[in-house]
Amino acid sequence: MKTRQVWQTIPLEDLLMPIFSKLSIIIPAYNEERTIHLILDKVRDVQLTGGIEKELIIVNDCSSDDTEGAIQRYRAANPELNIQYHAHPVNQGKGAALHTGISKAIGEYLIIQDADLEYDPEEYNDLLKPVLSGFADVVYGSRFQGSKPHRILFFWHTLGNKFLTTLSNIFTNLNLTDMETCYKLFRTDLIQVLMLTVKRFGFEPEVTSLFSRINDVRIYEVGISYYVLTYVLVKKIGLKVGVRSHYCILKFVLWA
Repeated sequence: MKTRQVWQTIPLEDLLMPIFSKLSIIIPAYNEERTIHLILDKVRDVQLTGGIEKELIIVNDCSSDDTEGAIQRYRAANPELNIQYHAHPVNQGKGAALHTGISKAIGEYLIIQDADLEYDPEEYNDLLKPVLSGFADVVYGSRFQGSKPHRILFFWHTLGNKFLTTLSNIFTNLNLTDMETCYKLFRTDLIQVLMLTVKRFGFEPEVTSLFSRINDVRIYEVGISYYVLTYVLVKKIGLKVGVRSHYCILKFVLWA
């Protein structure tokens, strides 16, 4: 309730789009030693529309492998990149890693980028279009919208994702098609003042719920591609995320 009351007192002129010169890219990492360089190569190579600069913020959530060594070697080999590195002394969860990255961002906008290879950084510009056109403050990349490539998933996995999105929409009065997507683009000044609390799985329903309460904030969706991991891993992670997300949706609506 405190978040709702705070935002209702903010003048409309304070919600006007800021000048956009830098995009902060938040990359939470946990046991990504073997693949972190691949996603960093993709982020490095993407050219943002209008010459927008990139700020990479990597948060290592106390990996048990040599993720830190892989990141430091990459930084040494690519000194021209603007890479911030932060390491948690103990494992706190993906949500906590995102909180750390969000708090450190200095770009006018920020985007979430998982360290695996399921999402394509070349599509940053697709998410930026509604922002650069002056229409959006928040943009979600939907895996279930548009004509981008998608690996075919099992029916029940897709249905589970759509159920969680529908449940979220019922309580937030939004009409998203993919609430659980990784690709979310936010105005940095708006997300940095939200009272984010979920440290493990549950960031997506929490941040969606909080933004839905902000008057005059403009939320858009664009279609993105999705290059899924092996289904065995998706099934293992998906069940855990699904149960947690269901709980979080009800928590943020009924007890917020």
